[in-house]
Amino acid sequence: MAFRSRRLEVLLGGRVDQLTYEQVAGLVGVEAAAEAEDLDYKRELTASDLKGKEELAKDVCSFANHIGGVLVIGLADSGGIPSKVMDLDLANTDAQLRHLAQVIGSNTAPPVRYEAYPVRHPTEPERGFLVLAVPRSPHGPHAVTLPPVKASEKALRYPRRTGSRTNWLTETDVATAYHRRFTEAADRGQRLLDVEQQALAGLPASNMPHLLVTMTPEVPGDMPINRESYERHRRDLAQRLLFERVRIGSRRLIATAGEQTLTPQYCELHRDGSGAWISAIPVQTVTFDGGQFNYATVNAVAGELLDMLEFLATHARDRAGVSGTMLIKAAVCEAPHRHPQGPPRPHLNPMLPFRIDQNDQWDRPGMSLGTQSCAYADAASVALVDDLADEGTELVQATALLADELVQAFGIPEAAFTRRTEAAPAPT
Repeated sequence: MAFRSRRLEVLLGGRVDQLTYEQVAGLVGVEAAAEAEDLDYKRELTASDLKGKEELAKDVCSFANHIGGVLVIGLADSGGIPSKVMDLDLANTDAQLRHLAQVIGSNTAPPVRYEAYPVRHPTEPERGFLVLAVPRSPHGPHAVTLPPVKASEKALRYPRRTGSRTNWLTETDVATAYHRRFTEAADRGQRLLDVEQQALAGLPASNMPHLLVTMTPEVPGDMPINRESYERHRRDLAQRLLFERVRIGSRRLIATAGEQTLTPQYCELHRDGSGAWISAIPVQTVTFDGGQFNYATVNAVAGELLDMLEFLATHARDRAGVSGTMLIKAAVCEAPHRHPQGPPRPHLNPMLPFRIDQNDQWDRPGMSLGTQSCAYADAASVALVDDLADEGTELVQATALLADELVQAFGIPEAAFTRRTEAAPAPT
């Protein structure tokens, strides 16, 4: 599976495994392309002497022990910013790749998994760049096993990327990483329920309908939380105009918005890539079938569900370096206390039943197919994190699968929402 990172794909102009020569060369002088926790540059491939082998092993280990990253070979840098194209000789690429595999495999433990992509000049294919993509590893910590070229006080040889630098893990860091490797194979289903329950405990009192999406990776990631990363994540969340306030919780970020309104948002983003987002559902209060209830359309619920899936998957992939599959649970409830793990019922009135109705394609009222109210409904699924984070057809399909299960509890056979209709293949 190819290494994926939304931040890098936006920066580079394409997927790492599909980059063109022009895209890589175009990074020269671009300040936004400066070396970072997931990006590094080397002017040449120096993996023949001991120093070069040690440096290469350190580079790939540091990415694997953090959130993953990309090493571009063939670009010189000045102050971390790409400054000059230094084309590599790619005339004998197969031999170069075999040499890289031998160096990395014999000088890292456990051996670091990586992908190598030659990026050739369009008119002179014997020169160009070499791009190494290293995903975050579930088998960390990875050590550099080559003896140090320089005398060092660091007997432990476990590098990890921190910002644009590479630091060495302390004994405590290494012990913690090994502990995580063996304990995180525990039941991920229980982890999903724990994340959901923790988010529900943070909700403000409400008697309005809510939509809750919880997600946890089968192979956990790691989002370090420190002053630098907190400020970066806080700015990112604020720029998305989703949340007004971001604070730090225990091994997580907590983002909120609209806390004093009828449609508050509450989100917890965990270090391991798990996340939960609880959103109040915009409703109308209507009288129908002789009773009064809170009413929402399938389109509103499914549209919100799609946005929540994409957002939580992006957190897992781009902040915590998760790859592989995510366990997902979605739930709707007529009020938070109606959730099996929800808070006690607040002293708020009125408390109305909740219905979801399916309008026809022209959104004409009166064509509703919903036949009953429902206090609580949930649905579960498994999906690849990249499929969810990429906002494509796979995200719509995952949303449709979950939305169908949710709306069936309200008497609707299928959730016919706008994005699903747009993504459907044309009839033949």
